[in-house]
Amino acid sequence: MGLIAAYAAVILALVIRGARRTRSLSDYAVGTAGFSPTVVGLSLAASITSAATFIINPGFIAVYGLSALLAFAVVLPLGLGISLVFLTKSFRRYGASIKALSLSQWIGQRYQSKGFALFFAVLSLLLITFIVLICVGMTKVLAQALGVEEWVVLSGIVVFVFGYMMFGGANSMVYTNTIQALIMLVVAFLMLGSGYEHFSAGVHGFWEKLAAIDPQLTTFTNASSPLSRDFFEIFICNFVVGVAVVCQPHIITKSLMLRDDRDVNRYLLVGLTTEAIFFAVVITGFYARLMFPDLHVDGQALRLDGIVSAYVVREFPVWIGLVVVLGLLSAGLSTLEGLVQSVSTTITSDLIRPLFGRFVGSDERYVSINRFVIVALALISFFLSAYQLEHPNLSVGIFAQNGVYAYFSAAFIPVLFGIYLKNTPSIAVIGASVIAILVHFGTYYGGITEYLQGPVRNPAVAATYAILASACTGLLLHFSLKKTTAS
Repeated sequence: MGLIAAYAAVILALVIRGARRTRSLSDYAVGTAGFSPTVVGLSLAASITSAATFIINPGFIAVYGLSALLAFAVVLPLGLGISLVFLTKSFRRYGASIKALSLSQWIGQRYQSKGFALFFAVLSLLLITFIVLICVGMTKVLAQALGVEEWVVLSGIVVFVFGYMMFGGANSMVYTNTIQALIMLVVAFLMLGSGYEHFSAGVHGFWEKLAAIDPQLTTFTNASSPLSRDFFEIFICNFVVGVAVVCQPHIITKSLMLRDDRDVNRYLLVGLTTEAIFFAVVITGFYARLMFPDLHVDGQALRLDGIVSAYVVREFPVWIGLVVVLGLLSAGLSTLEGLVQSVSTTITSDLIRPLFGRFVGSDERYVSINRFVIVALALISFFLSAYQLEHPNLSVGIFAQNGVYAYFSAAFIPVLFGIYLKNTPSIAVIGASVIAILVHFGTYYGGITEYLQGPVRNPAVAATYAILASACTGLLLHFSLKKTTAS
């Protein structure tokens, strides 16, 4: 408790420092000045990597083996890295020129459509599902480590994090993220090294131990998995998702915190190198399966979301275990801060301002309104998290993926066209986004194809269908409308 209290005190000190420099919604969203590319790069890596990577996803590897590892630690990060390299510079250049505070604002101004910006402000509410995932992941870890009821831990997390995010914003977040990223690096190496004894007979011996538990743990596909049954699910869907996942406000807008374009290369190098180490942490899922071969501990069946928590408590001595717990919390907090900041900014700037701006007056008042928005987000997140703790559909990860994947499926084509195509008619990207939402939820809940049938459905498949349909719609409308205009 003492270590966690000290950690909380450091976070609060940085928040207080940042709050003194936050006088407007712009200050809250992107900060008062450009930051070092190394600092922002670490902040990027911390924001991308969440409780999903350190806490939830290793559970999938423990249950489904190599097929899940390929999906979460190889294919998806590869798509993400390629997308960041190709999109960041152009996105930052245009965003800085129009002084965009959010992704929806960037899209709205790029296509000269206030209605389209409003549409994405509403869609940003889907990102609450990701906030729920992080709250659940951190609750699982702390409740297991401290021996406290989950609802008590969840209450503390929500009050603490949402409370300090009402005041800090970008000025403090970029520094808290940097500290969190450094702690996460230490913990990543601790977790990766914790299973060294399993390699005493070499990599071949390691695979033999896993195969003795379940042969499907060592195969490239896993017929028993709802997420990695064949080449299409593992390689195609996760690569498409990885490419599009960058189009989340807490990720792609990080580049707007840089001083100028010359900083982008170092920012990407630091961010992607750090991120590669973080994604490797899911290998810990194999160590957990070797420790709990029947996925039971003390006679109780382990839920997928609780496997890593149980492993950490059992594997590490108390003092090292506390450091690891701190790292797992950092993984959650780093992304949670970014989501709270970006979602609240989007709601305040792109939903409340255009609809009710005439009643507000000065820009300073939006800072106060943003705090009320954060309170509302906290209440919604608490009740959804409490439900997921008691009634997950296999994992809270499925719940989060369904919401988040729908969001960036709709955002991908507008961002891509906005960067690489000139004079795209707004109706082309609006049509593409609407089709993405309809296809994603239509195929997911309609059970279209065998991938989306059964009690657990794969959101990555629905997102792939949505992105491909969105791309076809956008290209068709773009070229047909341009030809009509030209003639």
